[in-house]
Amino acid sequence: MLELRPNCESCDTDLPPESTDAWICTFECTWCTSCATGKLAHKCPNCGGNLQPRPIRPADKLARFPASTKRVLKDAA
Repeated sequence: MLELRPNCESCDTDLPPESTDAWICTFECTWCTSCATGKLAHKCPNCGGNLQPRPIRPADKLARFPASTKRVLKDAA
């Protein structure tokens, strides 16, 4: 189950579970569109994997399977 992290690990932009602005790698490192498509060029600086749009968990599933509230912030490129 995806964590659905609440922020961009580079610029700390909020990325709520319903955001279409979130990008992830296979390890669920999470980035906003601006960082993912700009300075990161669709490549995760943590693992080197590609970045893909994060899927949106349906609202009715969030009650039972909530998104993570733990913010992760790393110095990315």
